[in-house]
Amino acid sequence: MEPPNAQAGTRGATQLLVLALLLGSHPGAQAEVQVSVPPLVEVMRGEPVTLDCTPLGAHDHFVLEWFLADRSGARHLLASAELQGSEIQARVHNSRGRNPPYQLDSRGRLVLAEAQVGDEQDYVCVVRAGTAGTAEATARLQVFAKPEATEVSHNKGTVSVMEEFAQEIATCNSRNGNPAPQIIWYRNRQPLQVPMEVNSESYMTSRTVREASGLLSLTSTLYLRVHKADQDALFHCSAHYRLPKGQHGRLDSPSFNLTLHYPTEHVQFWVDSPSTTEGWVREGDSVRLSCRGDGSSVSEYAFYRLQDKQENMLQTNYNGNFTLEGVQRSQSGTYGCRVEDYDAADDAELSQTLELRVAYLDPIELSNKEELSLPLGSSVDTNCSVQGLPTPALRWTKDSVPLGEGPTLSLNFVTFDSAGTYICEASMPTVPLLSRTQALKLLVEGSPELRPEEIQPKAEGSWREGDEVRLVCSARGYPEPKLSWSQLGGSPVEPAPRGQGWVSSSLTLKVTSALSQEGVFCEASNPHGTTKHVFHFGTVAPQTSQAGVAVMAVAISVGLLLLVVAAFYCMRRKGRPGRQGEKGALPPGKPELSHSGSQRTEQTGLLTGSASGGLRHGSGGFRDEC
Repeated sequence: MEPPNAQAGTRGATQLLVLALLLGSHPGAQAEVQVSVPPLVEVMRGEPVTLDCTPLGAHDHFVLEWFLADRSGARHLLASAELQGSEIQARVHNSRGRNPPYQLDSRGRLVLAEAQVGDEQDYVCVVRAGTAGTAEATARLQVFAKPEATEVSHNKGTVSVMEEFAQEIATCNSRNGNPAPQIIWYRNRQPLQVPMEVNSESYMTSRTVREASGLLSLTSTLYLRVHKADQDALFHCSAHYRLPKGQHGRLDSPSFNLTLHYPTEHVQFWVDSPSTTEGWVREGDSVRLSCRGDGSSVSEYAFYRLQDKQENMLQTNYNGNFTLEGVQRSQSGTYGCRVEDYDAADDAELSQTLELRVAYLDPIELSNKEELSLPLGSSVDTNCSVQGLPTPALRWTKDSVPLGEGPTLSLNFVTFDSAGTYICEASMPTVPLLSRTQALKLLVEGSPELRPEEIQPKAEGSWREGDEVRLVCSARGYPEPKLSWSQLGGSPVEPAPRGQGWVSSSLTLKVTSALSQEGVFCEASNPHGTTKHVFHFGTVAPQTSQAGVAVMAVAISVGLLLLVVAAFYCMRRKGRPGRQGEKGALPPGKPELSHSGSQRTEQTGLLTGSASGGLRHGSGGFRDEC
């Protein structure tokens, strides 16, 4: 039978049918049927998967069947599809209890909605094309499942390193995976090369269980012969599993430590506190000796002191500490510690010794007394000495200023500045907190040294009587000098601000002409002598010239006041006319009075003034005079 026209065959036909029609479009073409099926299909559990089966060649009629091949080789028909003309009729025959059931799509492909571990089998596609023959191919389905988190359960007891055979260390579990994972053991993040064969050093056992779900669970148990170095080691296991397309995954368990039992091999013994870099301790301190063995068990510690090659037992305890309260120099010597570990090997060193060195420093002694008196200008050497261990270093200081290293202090040609407190210091560089000091007070005896504070300089002749001035005298010496003034009013003696043994007194007075001739002196005295200083003022101007100027100023002021009063009086007289002139005017032709009479009248008018009214000429004459 010839195939239909190619264009008509494309209407409503599937891709598979079109391919078959195209291959058989030439008249007389004959081809043997072939099938294309992927040999391996990988899928994650729970995901959908489609198995493809494609007939090759030009066939207008064929039957496609899907079979499930079990482990025995028997085949079970699952579904079939038949091509008739341009249509494919698909049918599922038996899902064999699978849920959800198998399906066929429009191209005859077998569809599994959710891949399950039970689906991991061989699926055979058979195509029957009549005279073209029969062809088949097999697709193997592999389903992958990621296992759950890896769990580990380790030995929580005590594992002894003294055992000669491998002991159970831990068990690792990886559950519900597919295919079964591989378990690898690690120590300090490095993989352990552990064989499966039992031996005395290390091995592991493994067991795989298929769960009801079809998934696989793997259990691995590790056996090791542990050593002391494993006391701080971290162990864990890891499940390595496979994924589609050649990928891999890894799930690590939590890490764990082992509790080991191991005997003591070495002992450490040291001065715990307090100590210096040189190993010295100070006399009077509480000193703690510490001892530690490197075994795992709690052992008894025995402390002793070696004297004349004999062990004098001091104390036994389990904490490994021994304290010497208020240690003394007599307790210097050799001390030892021994660990009582009965599991230790015969050649193990279970005891250690140390040398305890107690540093001490006795009080400083002076070759002179603590207070030394020297005459002014004399010289002397003084020494300080001290007993201590280790050998102390000595030096002298004054006012925190170093004067020199060594025990000797040389005082040459002493002055009053040499007086003061000298300190001898004893110290130990190897024991920083151990030191002593001793003070030496030096007194310098001599006649007082006087230092006046000069008055403010004045130009010659500028001092005037009554000017006030403050005079200050300072003195020093030993014994302490007394200060006195030639004038009364001096202040009590008090320490001077400059210090260094100085005392001072002040005097405040008014300058007089007598002082300009005699001066004012202060005097400092002690049993060794007297020192005097005279203050001079030069020429002192008298105060009289200033008084004459004041009297003259007063006289001028009084004269000006009298002139003002007189002017005021005249002005008032001019403003009042004479009343007698108006009433007693002489008649015309009457002769005037004589010169003497006229003079007498004027004088009378002057004397009587306004009381008598006054004469006309008399009144006018006084006004003219004003």
